[in-house]
Amino acid sequence: MPLNITLTDYGVGNLYSIRRSLENCGADVTVVTDMEDVLDAECIVFPGVGAFDRTMEKLQPYREDIREKLASGTPALGICIGMQILFGSSAEGTTPGLGFFDGKVVPLEGRIIPHMGWNSVESDDPLMDGIGDRHFYFAHSFRGCPDEDITVGTTDYDGTDIPTFFRKANVYGTQFHPEKSSASGMRFLENFISFAGSVL
Repeated sequence: MPLNITLTDYGVGNLYSIRRSLENCGADVTVVTDMEDVLDAECIVFPGVGAFDRTMEKLQPYREDIREKLASGTPALGICIGMQILFGSSAEGTTPGLGFFDGKVVPLEGRIIPHMGWNSVESDDPLMDGIGDRHFYFAHSFRGCPDEDITVGTTDYDGTDIPTFFRKANVYGTQFHPEKSSASGMRFLENFISFAGSVL
């Protein structure tokens, strides 16, 4: 049986790329616009489109329930802003995040903001298995700053290693966009789907 992934549609961006990528990796994808449907999900993907406050707007009424669902062991992947909303707060906005990751989202520092383009991710996490060229696509001006030991990958940006890949229990978060990262991204998503299926 294919893994059924619930893809959250915040109403702020195009989900075609991530949906097609997940389907090409063998998953069945259900796009939901009513965030209450997330509570019935087998596996959740929070996509990487939108700004923090706007993204949390639809999730806010179910914030505690979603956090409890993640804590119960439901596998999930947050991409870019979808990763950032897993933190408790962001300097980009005033609305609380889901608070599953302890910490906050802070402005990215460097000579060129935003960070856009390809960059490498240093990680030994199993989701990187089989990926020889660990270059992924980035597009962001903020980054996660955890208060707990959840960083499983880092990226050198402007001479500083910043955390760009996180895991807590069965929940992963990436600052990079696997759905825009060619063969490396597809293998990453395949590995996530295999992981999610193994913990259900």
